[in-house]
Amino acid sequence: MAAGGEITALPGFASARPALRHASVRLARMAAALRAGLFAWVPVCLAAGIALWFVLPVAPGRAAWIMLALSAVALLAVGRLALPWAERGRIGWALADAMRIGSMALLLVILGLGLIGLRSAMVAAPVMEWRYYGPVEGRLVEIDRSARDRIRLTLDRVVLRDTAPGRTPTKVRLSLMDQTDPLPPLGQRVMLTGHLGPPPAPASPGSFDFRWLAWFEGLGAVGYTRTPIMTVEPASGGLWAMHQARMAISRAIQDGIGGQEGAVASALMTGDRSGIEEATNEVMRASNLYHIISISGLHMSMLAGFVYTALRMALVLAQGLGAPLPQAVHKIAALGALLASAAYLWLSGGGVATERAFIMVAVMLLAIMADRRAISLRTIALAATIILVYSPEAVTHPGFQMSFAATVALILSAGPWSKVSPHLPFWLRPVAMLLVSSLVASVATSPLAAAHFNRMAQYGLLANLLVVPVMGVLVMPAGVIGALLAPVGLAGPALWVMGLGTRWMLRVAEWVAGLGGAVVALPLPPAPVIPLMCFGATLAVLCWRQGLTARRPSLMGGGFLAGMAMLAASTAIWLTASRPLLLIAPEGEAVGLMTPLGRAVSKPSGGAFIVSTWLQEDGDTATQEASAARPAWQGDKRDRMAALPQGWDIWHLTGKGAADRAPAACQPRRIVVLSEKLPAPADWPCIMLDLGRLRATGAVTVEMGEDGPVLRGVNDMLRSPG
Repeated sequence: MAAGGEITALPGFASARPALRHASVRLARMAAALRAGLFAWVPVCLAAGIALWFVLPVAPGRAAWIMLALSAVALLAVGRLALPWAERGRIGWALADAMRIGSMALLLVILGLGLIGLRSAMVAAPVMEWRYYGPVEGRLVEIDRSARDRIRLTLDRVVLRDTAPGRTPTKVRLSLMDQTDPLPPLGQRVMLTGHLGPPPAPASPGSFDFRWLAWFEGLGAVGYTRTPIMTVEPASGGLWAMHQARMAISRAIQDGIGGQEGAVASALMTGDRSGIEEATNEVMRASNLYHIISISGLHMSMLAGFVYTALRMALVLAQGLGAPLPQAVHKIAALGALLASAAYLWLSGGGVATERAFIMVAVMLLAIMADRRAISLRTIALAATIILVYSPEAVTHPGFQMSFAATVALILSAGPWSKVSPHLPFWLRPVAMLLVSSLVASVATSPLAAAHFNRMAQYGLLANLLVVPVMGVLVMPAGVIGALLAPVGLAGPALWVMGLGTRWMLRVAEWVAGLGGAVVALPLPPAPVIPLMCFGATLAVLCWRQGLTARRPSLMGGGFLAGMAMLAASTAIWLTASRPLLLIAPEGEAVGLMTPLGRAVSKPSGGAFIVSTWLQEDGDTATQEASAARPAWQGDKRDRMAALPQGWDIWHLTGKGAADRAPAACQPRRIVVLSEKLPAPADWPCIMLDLGRLRATGAVTVEMGEDGPVLRGVNDMLRSPG
């Protein structure tokens, strides 16, 4: 050390200083990048792992989980060692960055696999594998309405006659075929006589598989009943008293408003949709307003926004009048809005979509309280991460995909809007903001809605422009005010205002649904389309700024191009896909042949749900009767036959004695489908699909290959839950 405390230059120290400075700069930049941008990739990597679990042909076993755990440890070690290796000069800084970020990404993918595997194990419950008829006893936990306009009861703690507890489903759902008596309150233990069976398999290979939804809901059997419901034991416990209070509020809203307007208002406030008729649901779907009936981010954000704004204005007014309040009244308002949102979550019954909406709103309100940006991609990423950890199967739900698509699109449009809006007249800004936000949300969600539901509402934007403002200005504020005034018996005026809003919504829905070409039917996209669409859009959004502004090719630029390529591939796959030549129902009750005029089904009745699903997935709006009238099938109503390409034909035998008629019908170059089970296997000269084989394969598709028909069954292609 020299005089004056100066450090003398040691050998190699001067030459090392630039490297040390470079290292410090790299570390600072990496830390900033991790804080600013990389967190948005956390839910993307988790979702990739979760989606991978669903497409695996076989569920991972113990050996696979051990290998994944060892891989996770190795990746964690690589991520921690990358920077020290770079500091010591063993590897370059670019490689260290790539190793650390890549190992973190792969670690999150493995974590996603682990989350969905753990979730599946946690919800595992017996699934009925046989047909049951007899007494059904259980606790009533949910009342809703099916697509066929029938009331459905969900029971847990189920007891079935002559069925061991280890084989008894945890939950069952029964449709009421002849419902005239008042429904029992939730929480009661009831008994009835019903028909039960396993959750239905897909209507055809590639169709929606209800079994996965039932698996994660713990639903082990579905069926119906025609008998009265008897109460075995009344509800007990504070939880069921809260549920009964919620249903009492629902009845009060329906009685106070009346008609379908009251049923819709009740659904908006309490989540009870049992009073909404299927005709109302249909016009809401045709006008793209059905999302309003389901309590989601729209309703939760409207309620939270109203409470936050009202409280903040009231607190500012109190400050102006001299009240001793802290300066940060916006934090108090955010806390009040958070409590109101939590109360709304309870009042709505806490469905999956409502829980997801509450998490998103809660994260934004907590960001306000913590002096952070409430609306940003990091905030949305945090909400998505919480949801995926809590309920990883949500990644496959349309509601999850569409709500985050709309939210991200609105966040991206906020910057350009903030630059344009100051140049507009103040009176035009709210209208323009509504138009822009509705347009942005519709553009972001329409492809997903079309892919999931095989329909596109042509005038959905118009309907939402006419209805959403009324929701925000009348319905949700009136609901909050009504809830505050209900304890003192003064909720009547608020309910009247709510009724005006819901009545307007129904009138708009009916008008829009009645416009020519309101709904365009679209064919079902092949399985890769939705994953390519979702991950491609995500990749493009997260990489587009750096990718477009970089002066030279970069990883972000490549990611943006890869995302756009995935979107283009999803579109090309969907547009070039063709529907199966022949579809055979899983019970042999219907056969559908594709013709130049559309699919022609073998019978005008029978298998109504299966046939309607086929036609919807074909993008065909015809009824089953109209489809059966198309020229293709010949013969009497029991023995139907149609010609196939390459000199083949198909016979569909139904009714009593179909098994007796099958041997005579079985000829070479023929497919024979019958709705009865043959007594014993035989070496048939035809392709014989009796009830026994169809129950083993599930629904079947048939395409003509070079060597004749190629058959694919649902159970041959898909991995069953559990």
